[in-house]
Amino acid sequence: MQINENKQSFLKKLPGVDHILEIAGSDPIFANIPKSVLVGCIRYVIEDLRRMIIDEKQEIKEADLSESYIIEKAKALAQKTITPNLLHTINATGVVVHTNLGRSILADEVVDNLCLIAGGYSNLEFDLSKGVRGSRYSAVEDILCEISGAEAAMVVNNNAGAVLLSLDTIARGKKVIVSRGELVEIGGSFRIPDVMAKSGAILREVGTTNRTHLKDYENAIESDTGLLLKVHKSNYCIVGFSSEVDFNDLVGIGRKYHIPVMEDLGSGTFIDFSQYGLLKEPTVQDSVATGVDIVTFSGDKLLGGPQAGIIVGKKDIVDQIKQNPLTRALRIDKLTLAALESTLRLYMDKDKAVSVIPTLRMLTLPYSYIAEKASRLGDMLKNINDVRLYIKLLDLSSRAGGGSLPLLDLPSRCVGIKVEGVSANAIERYMRGNMPPVIGRIENDLFIMDLRTIQDNELKFIESAVSGILRDL
Repeated sequence: MQINENKQSFLKKLPGVDHILEIAGSDPIFANIPKSVLVGCIRYVIEDLRRMIIDEKQEIKEADLSESYIIEKAKALAQKTITPNLLHTINATGVVVHTNLGRSILADEVVDNLCLIAGGYSNLEFDLSKGVRGSRYSAVEDILCEISGAEAAMVVNNNAGAVLLSLDTIARGKKVIVSRGELVEIGGSFRIPDVMAKSGAILREVGTTNRTHLKDYENAIESDTGLLLKVHKSNYCIVGFSSEVDFNDLVGIGRKYHIPVMEDLGSGTFIDFSQYGLLKEPTVQDSVATGVDIVTFSGDKLLGGPQAGIIVGKKDIVDQIKQNPLTRALRIDKLTLAALESTLRLYMDKDKAVSVIPTLRMLTLPYSYIAEKASRLGDMLKNINDVRLYIKLLDLSSRAGGGSLPLLDLPSRCVGIKVEGVSANAIERYMRGNMPPVIGRIENDLFIMDLRTIQDNELKFIESAVSGILRDL
C-alpha cells in the first residue's frame, strides 16, 4: 500500500518506545507500575496511532502525536491494566439477591473467618481428634443436620451441581417423573431437562403446564422408574386455574411404591419469611419433615452465604452421593466451606441471623429505616449545592431477586436524580464507570437509586460520584 507524503510526515513524528519510557519514568504515577506493563502500554498506544495514521477512515491531528498525549494515553491504559476486573460494586437496583452483582453479601463475622482461613493453613481434610485424614464435609454436615433436621448432608459447588450429582447417583439410566409445570429454566439458560439428560436420567413428564394431580404421578410409575422429582418454582409462579400435588402426598406415593423422592428447592431458606410480614416460602425444615429422601438448595440465595449447592436427606442416599466420582469434580474449596460454615453457625440464633446476614436483613428492613436512609442521601446530594442537580425522593418497589420470591413486592424508598443538560443514559454510564461503580436503573428520565440495597457506608461514594457528574459532564 502506498502512503502519501502527509501520512509519511506523521509517521516520522511518532516517538520511539524507549524515548517515551525515559520521559514517563519521572512521573510518580508510574512508580508502582511494573516496567513490563508500562512498556507494553506505551507500545500499544504508539502502534494504535500508527494504525490510525495509515487508516484512510481515521482522522488524526498533529497534537495526537505529542509526547504528553502519548504519556497520558499510556497512563490511562496502564491504570486499567493493573486494576482488578472484579470490583466492589454498589448495588442501587433494589434487587437484593442480584445474580449479576454477586448475589448475597456475606456477614461481617463470615468475612473475618474467611480471611483467617484464607491467610493460613487449615484442617480442611484432617481429623484433629484422630490425627488422620478426614472429610471436608465434616465442617458443615453436623450443623446442616441440626438446622434442617436431616439425617445427613453434603455440599458441592452450586445447586445445579447438587441436582446433577443427585440425579446421576439415584436415577442414572432410570426414569424420573416430574410435573410439566416444574420444568424450570434457571440462570444462564440452563434447564432442568438439560441437567437431567446430562445426568443420564430419563425425563418422564406428567400433568399439564398449569395442573398436575397425584394420579398423574401414580399412573406414570413403571418398573424402570428411579425417582419422583419435585422442583420448587422459586423463580416464577403460575396463577389462575392451576393445581399441584401436595409434597406430603408425593412422599407418600414414593413410600407406597418404594421409589425415592427428591425436591429441588432452588432458593432454599431456613427462615419462615411470613413471620416478618413477607410471603410464605417453604423452608428446608418443612421439606425434610415430610420424610423426603433428598432436598437440594443454594447457599448463596435466600440462605445468604457463599455460592454452594447443599444436599440434605436420608443417610443411605447421601452416603451414595458422596461416593459418586462426580463429587470430586463438583466439590467446594476451603474458602467456600469457611464462609458457609460461618454463615450456618449464625442460624443457631434465628433472630441474630436475620439481623446480621445482609440478605435477610435487607429483605426484612422496615420501610421507615429505608426512608430515613433515603432522606440522608438526599440531604447529602443537596449539600453539593449545584442548581443543575434535581433530586427527587420516590416510593417504589424492591425485589428479592436471584430467582427467589417472584411475587414479592417490597415497598422501598428511592432517590432519583437528573442533571440539567445531561441525559439519564449519560448519568447511568458515568455512575457505572465510577470507582466504585454504582449500578442503578432509569425510570421517567431519572437515574434511580434504591436505598434498600445500598449499604450505609456506601452513601459517601454515591455523593462523590454525583459530584463527579457535575464536574465532568
